[in-house]
Amino acid sequence: MPTRTARTAWDGGFEDGSGQVELTSSGLGTFEMSFPKRSSEDGGGATNPEELIAAAHSSCFTMQLTALLGQAGATVHSVETSADVSLAPDPDGGFRINRIALTVRAEAEGIDADQFKQVAEEAKETCPVSKALDGVDDMTLDATLETV
Repeated sequence: MPTRTARTAWDGGFEDGSGQVELTSSGLGTFEMSFPKRSSEDGGGATNPEELIAAAHSSCFTMQLTALLGQAGATVHSVETSADVSLAPDPDGGFRINRIALTVRAEAEGIDADQFKQVAEEAKETCPVSKALDGVDDMTLDATLETV
């Protein structure tokens, strides 16, 4: 499997500086970031590490879920996953990601709601990004199979 690369360029200090994060491997974009915007409620039109982790986690989980559903004999019509990533003070100093809440809604045939929840839980445990985020204290999953 290939290695993927992102690059960040930063000017200034922590609280007064700003930077850009570039999705280097794909070339899909460069996005503004700063600590004041990171800590604002609406994000101030900039991205931040937590949002990028949420994007990585929701996309990885969705791919893993569709693979496992296929292995279980289900036919997947659609999947929508969101990841809410929370940053909190770390008792040891600084900050840490303390909570990730995954929410998935899917339409699939050939699987019942209980089986779907089991497969979704397996996807949460086995997707590579979940494994990388194993140190997060609270990682939850709300999984619902909707009727086709």
